Amino acid sequence: MLAKAVDMIRQAKRPVIIVGHGARYSMPEIIRMAEMMNSPVITTFKGKGLISDNHPLGCGVLGRSGTPIASWFMNESDLLIVLGASFSNHTGITPKKPIIQVDFDPMALSKFHKIDVALWGEIGVTCQLLQKELSGKTDTVDQRPEVAARWKIWRDEKENRSIDDEGKGISSIAVFDAMNRITPENAVIAVDVGNNTYSFGRYFECTNQSVLMSGYLGSIGFALPAAMGAWAAVKNSRPVWSLSGDGGLGQYLAEITTLVKYNMPIKHILINNSELGKISKEQRTASLDVWKTDMHNPNFADFANNCGALGIRIEKRGELESAMQKIAAHNGPALLEVICDVNLI
Repeated sequence: MLAKAVDMIRQAKRPVIIVGHGARYSMPEIIRMAEMMNSPVITTFKGKGLISDNHPLGCGVLGRSGTPIASWFMNESDLLIVLGASFSNHTGITPKKPIIQVDFDPMALSKFHKIDVALWGEIGVTCQLLQKELSGKTDTVDQRPEVAARWKIWRDEKENRSIDDEGKGISSIAVFDAMNRITPENAVIAVDVGNNTYSFGRYFECTNQSVLMSGYLGSIGFALPAAMGAWAAVKNSRPVWSLSGDGGLGQYLAEITTLVKYNMPIKHILINNSELGKISKEQRTASLDVWKTDMHNPNFADFANNCGALGIRIEKRGELESAMQKIAAHNGPALLEVICDVNLI
């Protein structure tokens, strides 16, 4: 089967690599192979951040929470090389292209539909074997200029969306625009579930950050406890940030007292739209009335301050960047509550 995979790659002009969470320990080998083949690298949502969005071949996330860059290159490809990904519906990997799948879990191979070549093996080792067989023997198009052009189109679109204002709060896109500039490059970022996390997948551009998420399980409230676990693992060797909506933070709000007690310098970004926005969206999609998704919230920033952390609440876009810089610079736990429009995601 390895020989067949080699033959398919040799014949390909526009191969694309898709990496999932299962490939997280093999990225150096994967990136070397991508560079050798001039192949764009797309990630699944769970694989976000495994390759920098600043890399000349990095194309961001594929699927419902992804970028149009990733979808475009998948659709224009003549071969998909899928490494450590599950083919979930959320990811949206098309079955209409020739596919080579590599996974260390044999149960993941051809799980949902037949794959042209299914390789069972450790992903990094398999990539090394492919490189050895393919070195100097590929005839692929260098897609780097196209990647750069697609990123420019998408960044211009993001900038246009970030200034949308319907008078009901800040666009969450503006929040991620600010995070792109202020979040430290070596941060660990724990994210929650819902529209806030979908927007993170779509609009935040990873450099060297590590992303923690519950995947596709819908585990609301995941972000802050996960950030606490990350801090326990890295202590103060790396900054730890977390992101949630108001519904998610409300699940574990009292843990801010734990942050203060143990002086965990976690920075939490709260997108507060007073609604379980994803549930509302699902109800509308099913042609149902929106029912019981509105939230009765406290002032989260005041709560954080009362616990002994730094809490800042903003309602105007012009205040966003300076407020985020303040929590980033604060020596201790801090929460930035951003009043957002539920429809600007």
